[in-house]
Amino acid sequence: MEIISLNLGQPITVDYRGKPVETGIYKMPVKGPVQLCSNGFEGDGQADLVNHGGPDKAVCVYPIEHYSYWEKYLGKKLEFSAFGENITTSGLLETEVNIGDIYEIGSTLLQVSQPRYPCFKLSQKHGPVDMPAQVLQTGYSGFYFRVLREGKISAGDVILKKESGAGGIAVSRVLHSMEVGRTDKTGLAELLELESLAEGIRTKFRNWLELAES
Repeated sequence: MEIISLNLGQPITVDYRGKPVETGIYKMPVKGPVQLCSNGFEGDGQADLVNHGGPDKAVCVYPIEHYSYWEKYLGKKLEFSAFGENITTSGLLETEVNIGDIYEIGSTLLQVSQPRYPCFKLSQKHGPVDMPAQVLQTGYSGFYFRVLREGKISAGDVILKKESGAGGIAVSRVLHSMEVGRTDKTGLAELLELESLAEGIRTKFRNWLELAES
């Protein structure tokens, strides 16, 4: 497992359906080393601070393994950070990575916190209006790390798994629940037991469970 590309960038304003939209999805590869703090990489930024960034979404991850599928779907060659990810990785798939898994990368220690949920900015960048729906259908979403130990990361760094998350709940399962799990009382209750799951997602699941039980 390794870092294929380390990607940073500041928000820019782009056009989407005739309206200006500010987005941080247009990141560019850098070699590093780059300092990673609890809220993200130095030199990187997000436009929508409600849905991106912060301690539970400090690092956006996307697997290189999915690039070939999207290149065929979109009919074009994709550059690194095609999905706005901070790190393009090899060997970390949403079906195999669990919430709470801990990894050492460079001098940092990172923990898987939640899936990356797709938004319309993927459509703005790549064209198809159904791009977010396609991401949900495939499960090729990527995910987020929180920072347990600050440090530096470089492109090419090896990713070492240090600890497995309690519960053994894959990122892909949480993503599925975020999409269609509003009435799954048993599933929601189980996911709420995951203390390492991002608090924003747990709050959403807690609200859904209360509605499902009412």
